Amino acid sequence: MSSNRSIKRASVRALGCRLNQYEAIEMEGRLKSSGYEIVSFGETADLGVINTCTVTNEADAKSRNVIRRFIRKNPNALTVVVGCYSQMDANRIAMIEGVDYVIGNHDKMNFLEYLDETRPKVPVIIRERISKEDFSIGFVGEPKFEQRANLKIQDGCDFMCSFCVIPFSRGRARSRDLNDLLDEVQRMVKNEVKEIVLTGVNLGTYSSHGMSFLRLLDRLSQVDGLCRIRISSVEPTTIPEPIFQWMADENHPLMPYLHVPLQSGCNATLKRMKRKYSLEEMAEFFNRSIKEVPNICLGTDLMVGFPGETEENFQETCNTFMNFPLTYCHVFTFSERKGTHAIRIKEQVPMDVRRKRSAHLRRLSASKRMEFFKKQEGEEVRVLFEAPKKGLISGYTDNYTKVVIENAERSLANQFVPVRLKKANPEFVVGELF
Repeated sequence: MSSNRSIKRASVRALGCRLNQYEAIEMEGRLKSSGYEIVSFGETADLGVINTCTVTNEADAKSRNVIRRFIRKNPNALTVVVGCYSQMDANRIAMIEGVDYVIGNHDKMNFLEYLDETRPKVPVIIRERISKEDFSIGFVGEPKFEQRANLKIQDGCDFMCSFCVIPFSRGRARSRDLNDLLDEVQRMVKNEVKEIVLTGVNLGTYSSHGMSFLRLLDRLSQVDGLCRIRISSVEPTTIPEPIFQWMADENHPLMPYLHVPLQSGCNATLKRMKRKYSLEEMAEFFNRSIKEVPNICLGTDLMVGFPGETEENFQETCNTFMNFPLTYCHVFTFSERKGTHAIRIKEQVPMDVRRKRSAHLRRLSASKRMEFFKKQEGEEVRVLFEAPKKGLISGYTDNYTKVVIENAERSLANQFVPVRLKKANPEFVVGELF
């Protein structure tokens, strides 16, 4: 599309995970390099790119709503729908009036190459088989925030859990070329990024040219000027335990935080989900983590309403969550996904029961997060502050506690500042400078 100079304003919208957010920034960078002005989604634009999510039925519906909103706002614009939903249900997207291109995950980063100077008379679908080869990005975008940025190191998954559509929508596990990855990190540091969040589908399986996930972490820790490394969601069986020593070291950039998606706190349910661990193994892992890293924050994902989940199974999950040293949980209501094994299980849980269980588990999560925050009252910590949003001055501690400062008299953005934690709130802790 770079040859088409009639389109000047473009907007990109990403739905779903950190990986989609990262890819949207890269898409914006490629648009800028082709001469487009990037405008916020919702403003008038000549080209719209929607990077979709398909992890649940609700994600599909949200993607369709965002597509339709863009078309209503910009009826004469080119509308390009890319990503996971495009990979899984391209024909349904193409039926939305006003959609011009539907591009799957294999080709979405090269979407500009497929656009023509004139709008197609019928939607064009590009959905190729996703490559299993390792990849390079050649990043051309800009970091989204001055102080903290996502870094894509991996894509796809080979684990084939019975509920999950990701191996079909994003393909099998593959890793990013080390040199390509390090080049982007250097650009981030040059642009004053102080913290990177490692992002992917199954991070712990990173393996490229003999470089394991553990060795990659060690290599990143040696980058001059990189102050913090944070691991986003990582599968339980892929976590190299030597990282605990690094997390416990105040001088090491690896932060004391892990988000480990258990998915269930019931062994019977875990077996039906085709997960690769038992609760006993996970109890040992979590207990070791808090012993070796006393200030660590541990989060998890829990799914409720999985086929065959009885009330007793659900109560076991609740008990596991409360008894494990977990700070919070992200709660997901089971959603039937075409092509997965779980959709064929006969004992489906009624939707009203799923929603009721989700609400209960979210209340438990809120109570544990508040408890974690209250335990930190009075502590003196360092906070990396972000640019003010809606007048709110906030940032994060090493262990990912959100801190809000009231009535700050100076700019704190992109600075490490010592803070005393004063009062816990449901979603943050109020701090004071000293």
